[in-house]
Amino acid sequence: MRHLIRTIGALLGVLSVVVGGWALVSPHGFSEVVNFPPNRHFVHDVGAFQLGIGATLLLAMIWADALMVAVAGYAVGGIAHTVSHVIDHNIGGSSGQTVVVGVLTAMALVALWARWQQLHWVVGAVAGEPSKALAAFNRQKTVVLSTYRRDGTPVGTAVSIAVDGAHAYVRSFERAGKTRRIRNNAAVTIAPATMRGVPTAPALPATARRLADAEDRRAARVLARKYPLLHGVLVPLMHRLGRAKTGRTVHFELRPEPAVRTAAAPPPRETDR
Repeated sequence: MRHLIRTIGALLGVLSVVVGGWALVSPHGFSEVVNFPPNRHFVHDVGAFQLGIGATLLLAMIWADALMVAVAGYAVGGIAHTVSHVIDHNIGGSSGQTVVVGVLTAMALVALWARWQQLHWVVGAVAGEPSKALAAFNRQKTVVLSTYRRDGTPVGTAVSIAVDGAHAYVRSFERAGKTRRIRNNAAVTIAPATMRGVPTAPALPATARRLADAEDRRAARVLARKYPLLHGVLVPLMHRLGRAKTGRTVHFELRPEPAVRTAAAPPPRETDR
């Protein structure tokens, strides 16, 4: 049932985008086919609204936050609506209306950016109840994964991370340097980082374990849910196109190392004075 609903939603979204684009690009042809009044500005407005509806439906397929989806759909329709007012300034709408539409669209874009930032730049779905050790990484977009050479030298790499309960997953490919280093030494560290790979907090020691079969597929699904475009489409496509050079895609589970417990120091002994 879930797949049926998503298929219908995606189909409606695509149709709305096509209809909206058609009305914006060829208003007279659109009017003739659907028997609308041949008013270019009116048809342009219809196209803008259809484009916004289509964008909202399609974004709902990949974004998990309802507010961000709604604001983004409004922004797409608002941009098209503003452009249509500018283009049609001599045949429909006043300058005041154009300014109002533009200001409302700008407000939507500001709200979209603020909401995206509030979600730590993660638009996909994240785990509801991560373990305490991994809670800081649940909404973290990028981490620095440090693996170790044979001589013990750490090598940091910026990667995406996805958390599912007590499990954290990262993706690599067969012939990557970090894959070889993990094969030789499973000890790693992960640290929250900016999108440029600059650490923003202390690193957490962990153990990496390469996954296979069902676990490998599960890791891929968790990553795709959190990063629907990046790890749902782009990275798998790049890995597939470059497979002859890079080898197959691999996934690792990262298990945080338990905190080292130190024995409590004995109370100081009283000394004679």
